[in-house]
Amino acid sequence: MKSMGRKIEVYDTTLRDGAQTEEISLSVEDKLRIAEKLDELGVTYIEGGWPGSNPRDIEFFKKAARLRLAQAGIVAFGSTRRPKKKPENDETLKALIESRASVMTIFGKTWDFHVKEALKVSLGENLDIIHDSVVFLKRYAEKVFFDAEHFFDGYLNNSEYALQCLGAAQEAGADCLVLCDTNGGATPMVVGGIVKKVKRAFRAPLGVHMHNDSDCAVANSLMAVDAGASQVQGTINGLGERCGNANLISVIPDLQLKLGFRCISPEQMARLREVSRFVNEIANLRHFKRQPYTGDSAFAHKAGIHVSAILKNPKTYEHVIPEKVGNARRVLISDLAGKSSIMKKAEEFGVSIAKDSAQLQEIVTKLKDLESQGYQFEGAEASFELFMKKALGLHKRFFDLLEFRVIVEKRTRKEEPISEATIKIKVGEEIEHTVEESRKGPVNALDRALRKALEKHYSEELKDVRLLDYKVRVLTAGKGTSAKVRVFVESGDKEDIWGTVGVSENIIEASCQALVDSIEHKLLREESAAKD
Repeated sequence: MKSMGRKIEVYDTTLRDGAQTEEISLSVEDKLRIAEKLDELGVTYIEGGWPGSNPRDIEFFKKAARLRLAQAGIVAFGSTRRPKKKPENDETLKALIESRASVMTIFGKTWDFHVKEALKVSLGENLDIIHDSVVFLKRYAEKVFFDAEHFFDGYLNNSEYALQCLGAAQEAGADCLVLCDTNGGATPMVVGGIVKKVKRAFRAPLGVHMHNDSDCAVANSLMAVDAGASQVQGTINGLGERCGNANLISVIPDLQLKLGFRCISPEQMARLREVSRFVNEIANLRHFKRQPYTGDSAFAHKAGIHVSAILKNPKTYEHVIPEKVGNARRVLISDLAGKSSIMKKAEEFGVSIAKDSAQLQEIVTKLKDLESQGYQFEGAEASFELFMKKALGLHKRFFDLLEFRVIVEKRTRKEEPISEATIKIKVGEEIEHTVEESRKGPVNALDRALRKALEKHYSEELKDVRLLDYKVRVLTAGKGTSAKVRVFVESGDKEDIWGTVGVSENIIEASCQALVDSIEHKLLREESAAKD
């Protein structure tokens, strides 16, 4: 592919198509915050919603008019006029005008099957509907884009008619003809061939809007741009109805870093991970660890031979420089780790250890033994840091857990169960013995009791610490209630998030191990910060 540095317009539809994702509901304020973040990323257009479809989108466009965006244009989305309606009397077109958006996108039928079966009009009347709608909106908008719905299916079924639909939009003055794979079933070779033919037949700029039902949306977008499309539509993190839309988090760096097209500035590219995580947080979605470019695992190295190689030259196992997309290299610790992995982690923790030292070999051996028992440190690096510092004699004990007991009691049939946790710890020469109750389960009671016991000694250090996530995995299948379990605890404060792990045949004991590690990690970090 030869791009010659051609500029590509990035059209984001997270606020409209992405908002149709199952289990997502964005408020007006959510959409406004995302719009500002998309503008910072440098997208060309932000599709804000369908103002004729619901009150929330009407309110969005009113408030969006007051946003101070640096470069992105806000786009209102709708459909062509309804059959038998004049454009000036059509509610959808009137709502688009009332949105006061300077750019408008309307979709229309281009698959003859849909025209006959869904719209229930003649093929000729559909051409009039497309033409009339674009002409009417051009009086009120700076730009009007025509989304050719089901275009690739339509072209394969009746190419002559699909092209006539594009012709009607172009003749009416459409500023971009957007070829849509609405069902998401197209493949890259088909897309590339069709876009090339369309490009030769029309003078209007072409865009593409790909859905991901065959897992080809990103590849289809790249093929379309290579074939001549100058606008690419998609969503952040591939959000969207059914299987989602083309993922702009992959499309943008693929086009720019791999193929030489111009989409956004290098400084904006470095915010790619930030924007990806921001949208997921607003949408209340978990971050996908293995997402290309921006996921936590995108530049994570686990095998010892890989780590050894990247320490010499990152190009050996990394396709781009992580910092270019706002990410960072990570070295994972597991039973696959060798001495290079351990030394890299030691460096991250501020620990000096010689390559040929006996201690290093002991750490590697002990690590493999722990993982054979069920421990896993990939997501629990705080526990691994404590393990390493203990092995090197650098660990300071802030407290000793002497005893704990947890009782779960259901007092009446209708009442929620109550968990009671008792903790006995030793801090210096003092013994603290505390009890806490919780209706949120035994682990929550244990967490509260432990914090209460430490309150007198470390209240300032622990005041902002929160338990963010708790996961349990059964390790020995087939043993029923005597199975060994692994507990992951994710904790955080205002500055950081860290993970810890515990393993036992007793879920409460495993949970207690992870909770104790979490607090020890925080206390150790606070002490190090105070020394600095």
